[in-house]
Amino acid sequence: MSEDFRLPDLGEGLPEAEIVQWHVAEGDTVSLNQTLAEVETAKAVVEIPSPFAGVVRTLHAAPGDVVDVGAVLVSVDTAAASGDAGGDGTGGTGRVEGDAVEVAATAEAEEEPAPANLVGYGAAVGTPARRRRRRAAARESSAGADTAILEAAPHDAIRLTDTAADTLAERPRSTPPVRKLAKDLGVDIALITPAGLDGLITRRDVEDVAGRGGRPAASRERAPSQEPAGERETRVPVRGVRRRTAEAMVASAFTAPHATTFLTVDATETMEFIARVRGDVAPARIGVLAAAAKAVCLSLRRHPSLNARWDEQTDEIVEFGYVNLGIAAATPRGLLVPRIADADAMTLAELASELSGLTERARAGRSTPAELTGSTFSITNVGVFGVDAGTPILNPGEAGILALGAVRRMPWEHEGAIALRSVVTLSLSFDHRVVDGEQAASFLRDVGALLADPARAMLLA
Repeated sequence: MSEDFRLPDLGEGLPEAEIVQWHVAEGDTVSLNQTLAEVETAKAVVEIPSPFAGVVRTLHAAPGDVVDVGAVLVSVDTAAASGDAGGDGTGGTGRVEGDAVEVAATAEAEEEPAPANLVGYGAAVGTPARRRRRRAAARESSAGADTAILEAAPHDAIRLTDTAADTLAERPRSTPPVRKLAKDLGVDIALITPAGLDGLITRRDVEDVAGRGGRPAASRERAPSQEPAGERETRVPVRGVRRRTAEAMVASAFTAPHATTFLTVDATETMEFIARVRGDVAPARIGVLAAAAKAVCLSLRRHPSLNARWDEQTDEIVEFGYVNLGIAAATPRGLLVPRIADADAMTLAELASELSGLTERARAGRSTPAELTGSTFSITNVGVFGVDAGTPILNPGEAGILALGAVRRMPWEHEGAIALRSVVTLSLSFDHRVVDGEQAASFLRDVGALLADPARAMLLA
């Protein structure tokens, strides 16, 4: 008997997902809850387990295809598993009952079986939607439809131990399909030099190294005057995280009246404090972001108007009695804002540990849907890019966002003289419907005071 498994609702009302890679092939025997594929949504990369035991007959999508929720993902012949399935609670059909999946009644009871629905992936889908594939022309013309999400955070440095100089290099930037291609062709992606100025490794770069791409990368420079303008343009599909981010930023910018205020602070005392406690707290290292996060949580207690939102339906201001701190994280897939639940109840060491785990999961694409929703105030650390200040756009549904600039050693007035001090600029954007200028300035001064003199935190903790 052949069972069709449809893409389940992955939560948060996400309507579609892109196939990153299959973990099975047609003809493979699969067991219950075995991982079938990895798919990428607008929120995270999710592993899809099998609700059936049997033999894979048909994979209805290829890596790179965008599949709508409710569309058939894979067909499994469960007859092969019926002989030994009676003892596993599947009723001899290879289906998972109860907590694992919900399936429709037999063909005698209904003409069409309802789609299988995995626990933890939202409600069952009522009607199947058509599956959308990438257009072949887009693949051919872009040679880099893989370049969908370029603007990522600086990648961790990696050491190329097989080079004579043993020098540090940036972790290669590429998309999951390109990394899979490199793996299939036996190419070490860490040794590929991207041809494009954006630093992203494309399919063509991989194929050139593998001897399949014709001209070497260095010879692919084109003479602008010799080619039509259209051939020197690349169209990048906008979907997943990038599309969701764009929609959210447009909605925020044109709904909430933004205002931004700035404060430059002598944070030498905080930097010296961080240096003193470094190594005292395991496993996470306390850094300036953790210190700023603690200062924000303490200051929000005195300024609840910043920890609030405007209710569009009732024209009311909703103030939160807790702080779910969002941390803007630039990842290879685009901008994500995972949140630390009840951050105001955490110690500095606990915040540092949560920040470390949160950003690691976000950059690996393993953030859960719950982690990516429900923040009440956000911080964006633009200092990691070497930037001093900015005018951050509010995360939708929040009244404030703080940008933490780079900490720089600068000449600064200190105790009546000029001294070299560690200086940082704070940028606070706020929703002017919810927060007045005086409230924003007072909150920012409090955050700055805690960074200038971290001992003040003892008066508020």
